[in-house]
Amino acid sequence: MGRPERGALRPMGRPERGALRPLAPLLLLLLLLPLRLPQLAAAAAADPQRGGQGPVKECEEDQFRCRNERCIPSVWRCDEDDDCSDNSDEDDCPKKTCADSDFTCGNGHCIPERWKCDGEEECPDGSDESETTCTKQVCPAEKLSCGPASHKCVPASWRCDGEKDCESGADEAGCATSLGTCRGDEFQCGEGTCVPTIKRCNQEQDCPDGSDEAGCLQGLNECLHNNGGCSHICTDLKIGFECTCPAGYQLLDQKTCGDIDECEDPDACSQICVNYKGYFKCECHPGYEMDTLTKNCKAVAGRSPSLIFTNRHEVRRIDLVKRDYSRLIPMLKNVVALDVEVATNRIFWCDLSYRKIYSAYMDKASDPAEQEVLIDEQLHSPEGLAVDWVHKHIYWTDSGNKTISVATIDGGRRCTLFSQDLSEPRAIAVDPLRGFMYWSDWGYQAKIEKSGLNGVDRQTLVSDNIEWPNGITLDLLNQRLYWVDSKLHQLSSIDLNGGNRKMLISSPDFLSHPFGIAVFEDKVFWTDLENEAIFSANRLNGLEISVLAENLNNPHDIVIFHELKQPRAADACELSAQPNGGCEYLCLPAPQISSPSPKYTCACPDTMWLGPDMKRCYRAPQSTSTTTLAPTTARTPAENTRAPGTTVHSLTYQNHSTETPSLAAVVPSSVGVPRAPSIKPSAPSPATSNHSQHYGNEGSKMDSTVTAAVIGILVPMAVIALLCMSGYLIWRNWKRKNTKSMNFDNPVYRKTTEEEDEDELHIGRTAQIGHVYPAAISSFDHPLWAEPCLGETRELEDPAPALKELFVLPGEPRSQLHQLPKNSLSELPVVKCKRVALSLEDDGLP
Repeated sequence: MGRPERGALRPMGRPERGALRPLAPLLLLLLLLPLRLPQLAAAAAADPQRGGQGPVKECEEDQFRCRNERCIPSVWRCDEDDDCSDNSDEDDCPKKTCADSDFTCGNGHCIPERWKCDGEEECPDGSDESETTCTKQVCPAEKLSCGPASHKCVPASWRCDGEKDCESGADEAGCATSLGTCRGDEFQCGEGTCVPTIKRCNQEQDCPDGSDEAGCLQGLNECLHNNGGCSHICTDLKIGFECTCPAGYQLLDQKTCGDIDECEDPDACSQICVNYKGYFKCECHPGYEMDTLTKNCKAVAGRSPSLIFTNRHEVRRIDLVKRDYSRLIPMLKNVVALDVEVATNRIFWCDLSYRKIYSAYMDKASDPAEQEVLIDEQLHSPEGLAVDWVHKHIYWTDSGNKTISVATIDGGRRCTLFSQDLSEPRAIAVDPLRGFMYWSDWGYQAKIEKSGLNGVDRQTLVSDNIEWPNGITLDLLNQRLYWVDSKLHQLSSIDLNGGNRKMLISSPDFLSHPFGIAVFEDKVFWTDLENEAIFSANRLNGLEISVLAENLNNPHDIVIFHELKQPRAADACELSAQPNGGCEYLCLPAPQISSPSPKYTCACPDTMWLGPDMKRCYRAPQSTSTTTLAPTTARTPAENTRAPGTTVHSLTYQNHSTETPSLAAVVPSSVGVPRAPSIKPSAPSPATSNHSQHYGNEGSKMDSTVTAAVIGILVPMAVIALLCMSGYLIWRNWKRKNTKSMNFDNPVYRKTTEEEDEDELHIGRTAQIGHVYPAAISSFDHPLWAEPCLGETRELEDPAPALKELFVLPGEPRSQLHQLPKNSLSELPVVKCKRVALSLEDDGLP
């Protein structure tokens, strides 16, 4: 077929058969190449330790790659937990440096020095009781040696106390029985031994010296004369007589009976005790009813009580009535402390590995997207957490920073209450009804302390016969505090002022290593790490011990979820005439010691100071002296320096400077009430955090990672370049095949003889439907005429638009038409006339 004649249109349609065939291999290669990229990159980045064989899994930037190619968060590195399953995340970790008063275990743990070689293993690896450690053990002056065979030291006060503390009994050997040590129902013989009183004057010699039968008279009844002088009951004995009292009375002077106030015993009743003459009566608080069988008060208001506890990697719940067992929050890292806000159905918890405090609604807590981070700065080891449900605050202890802090319940505003005289603060509990908080400290001088919720009126409640106080809890109805001691294996209680101490349970079996504790109704609950179980017992007498749950993985904190555990009360800060009590930053409840006590005080962030008006916060005064304005930062275990000074905001103007600046030097803050401290505390540096630092000391691992990264960048770039080149070639070929040519055999547009005969005018496909062509010229006698149009004259770069603009429909008056000039198309004027675009079917062409 020859070349088409001028004026003829080339047929339109798809490219000729086989036009794209040369591109088929290239397209196939481009489709298969991405499928091979993962294998190529993995092969190039093979682990050198494995001889370059096998793929290596690449981890994210904030992840650590285990030796077994598993990826874990970098913060899990060196957290004393085998997260990789091959312990590679715990390799090459810096050893902790314990304080001078501590003993360093073989695995790096720190325990008080006084616990070394005491017969009990406190170190996880038992190194504190190993033969190597205790062979050369020298007991200090305040300790007693149990002998060279045991290498054990016990407190000197345990000597001759009637209990065998040394296995060999050395602490009780050679102890003489002193006078006055017999019980009330025993008779003391002349040489000091004790015999039952009923054996006195029984005509048998029970004492070695026969003193139990000395002075015995027969046949005399003193009760026959004036009732023996007894006010109530006189009982004749073989020797003498005895005055006794009926139930509800007691002897006042060996003969006269008086009424007994049974309510002096805090555990006489389950809740309320009312004393009457000769008897007493027990009652219950609102929301509780007396059980007719046990005479104990049971909750009847609200929902079914449930027990919520941490299982390290999970938070679980047990319904105490239905005994349903469910998982509340799964897939956690290292949860130790938790608390709840019953009114809003929220739960709060601390994660030691991530060093954050979280919150979530309990019905959505299983969804990670619903878990809100409240505190994520200045945290090192948050081990205790308590929620003030009345004033909407959270309190927590930090054993790493050695601080106790408070924040609003949304985490927006916070300040440090205590950073002095804290060694190992652990559990914390709050009483917002009376404005107090309580915490345990198991450091070198173990103790339980108390202060106001605003950080004032600090006092020690328990400091004697206490070694390792872990969990504490409050019984607000009966105003008692309960705690467990992991060293002494005891569960004890006191009143909220530190008096009426009572030991309920002492058992190495049931209290092997207790951690958390909670109280509800007449039961006390506690978790035990070594037994991996949750126990319960009667809180009044310590009896009825039972197992509530077992086979748990590191059960730590435990709380009761019920409306009656958090009674409602008025928020003093909200009752004030001014919002937030008039405080610029934090409004904290004050302890209610007496009726004139203030209801609340104001507090400022750690980087600011409470002004003389006790409400506004001021920036630190300028002073040449050394100040402790730097925020408390997270410390590594290797650092033994104490945290910066405490920011306690009470009713007196306080500052941290070693010099007292004048009030004129105080500069008020120009910023309103901020959501967070204006000077943002610095987050723990990776260089000082053995939890978050990503270690990479092996050169081979680094080389393989770099190689994989280079290949991962270059290969995609090459693929993209090939795709672009191929796309361009395909488009170019497609355009060439779909371009239409059209020749106009009109005298006006006929080319000169100088022009090459092969030149053609090309009009390509547009986005419109069909194809646009110049309008056909109707045949008439005169030459081609065009209607003149107004416009500016300019050179046309493309003659095609000029053709479209100048073609007009015939039929206008001949006087208004002018013959087109025969000049070049590029010199035609720009005109504004109607274009007539006809489709292929209407152009009249053959």
